[in-house]
Amino acid sequence: MALTSALSLAQTPFPQKPVKILVGFTPGGVPDIAARLLAQKWSEQWKQAVTVENRLGAGSNVAAQALSQSPPDGHSLLSISSAHAIAPAIYSKLSFDPQKDFSGISLTATGPALVVVSAQLGVNTLAEFLALARARPGQLNYASAGTGSGSQFAAELLKAQAGIQMVHVPFKGIPEALTDTIAGRTHLFISPYASAIQLVKDGKAKAIAVTSTQRMAETPDLPTVAEAGLPGYKWIFWYGLLAPAKTPRAIVDKINADLVSVLRLPEVRQRFGPLGIEPATNTPDEMDKLIADEVINFKKLAAAAQIQID
Repeated sequence: MALTSALSLAQTPFPQKPVKILVGFTPGGVPDIAARLLAQKWSEQWKQAVTVENRLGAGSNVAAQALSQSPPDGHSLLSISSAHAIAPAIYSKLSFDPQKDFSGISLTATGPALVVVSAQLGVNTLAEFLALARARPGQLNYASAGTGSGSQFAAELLKAQAGIQMVHVPFKGIPEALTDTIAGRTHLFISPYASAIQLVKDGKAKAIAVTSTQRMAETPDLPTVAEAGLPGYKWIFWYGLLAPAKTPRAIVDKINADLVSVLRLPEVRQRFGPLGIEPATNTPDEMDKLIADEVINFKKLAAAAQIQID
C-alpha cells in the first residue's frame, strides 16, 4: 500500500500550483492560527505559495461548501473545528455531507475551554455556581457563541450532567458572549481557552474551572470541572484539516506527513502553548473516524437538548 502510494505520488507531483487553505472563522481563532502556521512552513517547504482565505458564514458551513465543490487534487484544503461535526446535528438540510464530501487529513490541535462566570454573581468556585443554579432553577442564563455552537453544546452537557436549569442566550460570536458575561448581562460562558485566557490573566474575566481532564500549565491554580464539583465532565475542542472527497490517497498521505513534520517543530508548540492548545495529529483514517463518531455524539446531545437551527 505504501509503495503503491509512493509510486502514484511520483507520477503526480504535489503541489503543482499554489495551495489555498479555507477557514470558516475569523482571523485569530485556532483554525486560522493553525492554517497560517501550516501555510508559512509549507510555502517554504513546497516552493509554492500557500495562502489562507477566511470565508465566513453559517458557522463555517460556507467554507465547507466551497471546499466540497473544489477539485479533489489537494490544492484546496479546509481548516476546521469540531463545529464541522456539529453541523448535521443542527441543520436539517446541508448543501454538503460533512463525511462523504471530504477526506480527512489530520487533526491539527486540541484544547479545552474555560468556564467563565460573571463576577457580579459572587461565586468563586464551580460548586458555588452549581449550588446557586440549583437554588434558582431557570433564573440563571448562559451565553454561547451562537445557537448550535460548540460553546452551547458544552454548556448543555454541563446542564445535563449537573442537573441544573439555565436559559440560553446566543450571541453572534465568542467576543460578544465574553463581553456580556464579563459585564454581568449573562452569568456563564464556556469559552474556548484560547479566546479567554488573556482576559483571565489580565483580571478582566473570571474563570472558575477548565474543562480538560488535567489542569493546564498556563493556569495551574485553576481546577478542572471534574475536580471542582462535577466528576466525569470533559469538553475538548478539536481542530483539523480536510481535503475534498476523492483526493488521491497519495496526495492525502503526503499532506498528512508534511503536516506532522510542521506540528512537531518546537516553535509551533511555543505558539500554541500560551493559547492553551496542543499540536495534535492522527492518520487520515483516524480523522475520518473521529468526525463520524463526533457526528453521532453531537446528534445525541442536540436531540436531548432540543438544539436545532432549521
